[in-house]
Amino acid sequence: MLASNVIRLDLEKDIFKARVELSFREGECLGLWGPSGSGKTTILRAIAGFETPKAAYINVAGEVWQDNAKHISLPTYQRSLGFVFQEASLFPHLNVQKNLEYALHRNKSALSPLELNNITELLDIKGLMSKYSGQLSGGERQRVAIARALLSSPKLLLLDEPLSAIDVHKKEEVLPWLERVRRDLGISMVYVTHSLEELTRLADRVAVLRGGEIVTQGSLLEVIASHKSHFYFDNQDPGVLVEGVIGVVDSKWNLVELVFTGGALWLKDQNFRPGQALRVKISASDVSIATQLPQQTSIQNILPGVIDNITQLKHPGECLVIVNCQGTSFQSKITLRAVEQLELTPGRPVWLQVKSVALLK
Repeated sequence: MLASNVIRLDLEKDIFKARVELSFREGECLGLWGPSGSGKTTILRAIAGFETPKAAYINVAGEVWQDNAKHISLPTYQRSLGFVFQEASLFPHLNVQKNLEYALHRNKSALSPLELNNITELLDIKGLMSKYSGQLSGGERQRVAIARALLSSPKLLLLDEPLSAIDVHKKEEVLPWLERVRRDLGISMVYVTHSLEELTRLADRVAVLRGGEIVTQGSLLEVIASHKSHFYFDNQDPGVLVEGVIGVVDSKWNLVELVFTGGALWLKDQNFRPGQALRVKISASDVSIATQLPQQTSIQNILPGVIDNITQLKHPGECLVIVNCQGTSFQSKITLRAVEQLELTPGRPVWLQVKSVALLK
């Protein structure tokens, strides 16, 4: 991958140490994921210039913000970045309009009225201009905070768990707007989260952190598919993401066909259109294995594949079977008894029955 954003940090703060190297393309969203204390926020603050690394090299879209070897270290105000915190840090004595104007005054490249209008429309805050922070819901405050960060015309948008301080319903209010920012504006983003849902809906690439070290790094689909990545879906199930495009739309049965590398899946139609890109989440508990092509079954999604790997899970009676379906990996959580009864081994051809597919809009 030819990266246009490269970040290398050697950090020491009190007893915490972190050594990381991150790379991602311009316009991509890099997700930093890991448990509390793994160093996600510290890394974000170091990129912004709020923390002083022992050594660093930060190059964003061809601009070198920090290079200790060449004694370069731009202060925060000279770095072309926008920062969105957990709490929307709006000025309480200013209304929304004045909060946005403050960002415009700091913007070195004047925004045209059209650009300003596009951002306020994108985040649907035109009707909030006269309101003060205390009059806004948590979701509205975060949308205004995101708009304010964008109005500085940043080359990099840093988001530190921006949805963690608002309730579930407000998250669903804000998350689609973040997806629109990612899709429509093409700004490079680093997104810190411990939410798998936010990660899977926003990130292009992922770095998994533990104790200040990167456990694994790669594209979202690669990292999620890895049985070593320690990602879990609902009910603590392992699982995978599958990314494809809508093919056939079957109006008779209200179903659509998602075509991906290695096959196709039938999903409930939700006004999808042919050619639309879509990610789906498939939990390992919703995938069963057969050694012969199933007949007379209600399950609509049956895929041929070859077993790559079989790993015993924490419970001694459960196994995770990794199956390659012509280039796309699937996971199936079954009992050790089933593995032995079916004589499953790496390299054996099998059939997968996918019982349930969750949409990631």
